[in-house]
Amino acid sequence: MTPQIESDEHRALREAVAALGRKYGRAYITRTIAEGRHPTELWQEAGKLGYLGVNLPEEHGGGGGGITELSIVLEELGAAGSPLLMLVVSPAICGTVISRFGTEEQKRAWLPGLSDGSRLMAFGITEPDAGSNSHRISTTARRDPDTGGWLLTGRKVFISGVDMADAVLIVGRTEDARTGRLKPCLFIVPTDAEGFHKNPIDMELNAAEKQWELVLDDVRLPADALVGDEDAGLLQLFAGLNPERIMTAAFAIGMGRHALSKAIEYARERTVWKTPIGAHQAIAHPLAQAHIDLELARLMMQKAAHLYDAGDDIGAGEAANMAKYAAGEACVRAVDQSVHTLGGNGLTREFGLASLITAARVARIAPVSREMILNYVSHQTLGLPKSY
Repeated sequence: MTPQIESDEHRALREAVAALGRKYGRAYITRTIAEGRHPTELWQEAGKLGYLGVNLPEEHGGGGGGITELSIVLEELGAAGSPLLMLVVSPAICGTVISRFGTEEQKRAWLPGLSDGSRLMAFGITEPDAGSNSHRISTTARRDPDTGGWLLTGRKVFISGVDMADAVLIVGRTEDARTGRLKPCLFIVPTDAEGFHKNPIDMELNAAEKQWELVLDDVRLPADALVGDEDAGLLQLFAGLNPERIMTAAFAIGMGRHALSKAIEYARERTVWKTPIGAHQAIAHPLAQAHIDLELARLMMQKAAHLYDAGDDIGAGEAANMAKYAAGEACVRAVDQSVHTLGGNGLTREFGLASLITAARVARIAPVSREMILNYVSHQTLGLPKSY
């Protein structure tokens, strides 16, 4: 008897989420984009069914699972053509960081809402002049001598879903009193705070979740806005970044599967000469290769998720980067081959594949570029000299 890679519970979760995804489908996402609104109905139903908070603690309204389960949710929604990008951000990054390092008050205030979808949190790390170099983050937090709270100043760019969010988990830096050096810290910043300004970024990418520039102009925060220990910033930061990479892999794999399913259906039915075009190896082999690449990427994603859920942050860091790299490459190839299989039809609105060409590139670029992942693997895994 062949052993199962996934447990019966995981297979049941996959099937249930796939059914929800099919209920909405690509047409629903396309319609919300055209209407300039968010996929609120899908988000709320996923929350009621317990899918949004499947990774969060049961005592705070979650499902008690981990990133393994949350990645299944995002992959299956994506495979059905109705992915929810904010799954990467709100429960995976912000929910994870708060559940691991937040105070009991922070957990009670945020985790139940993040779990059932009634509250949403964005994540702000990228800056105009920092890019991939998180050590150059210039957003700074200084103590307010009058209140004991914080004053936060800086700029962030390419922050997803700020208009949907109740707060943003901001990566800032505080000054170490002993060394004078700046160290990373995480702050919960309400989107209605005085001095918090958001500006939309005009994107060619057509997505339901918009991208924003944030300007933080001496935003006043209470002392308890700080998440976790002020002296453990990097540990806490990467506790959120590893899930982000794993979930980006899930997003990419789901998208690739969706595109591939459209191409396979077309190749089975489209007949130009005497047989369906899928009978020709020039069509069949590239689709088969795309399927293999997606399956291999999924295996690495599952490894990364299991390592993270087991508490192996170092092992998960390596695997999460590899999973994100493999999934991004596999997604781009799957989408490209799917569009090519349909020929001119691949560029029509009817089949809905052309818009995925741009969307697929995101998995290569964000949240970390493939080149930075290759830098990480060559330096951290292979032991080669650091190039940056």
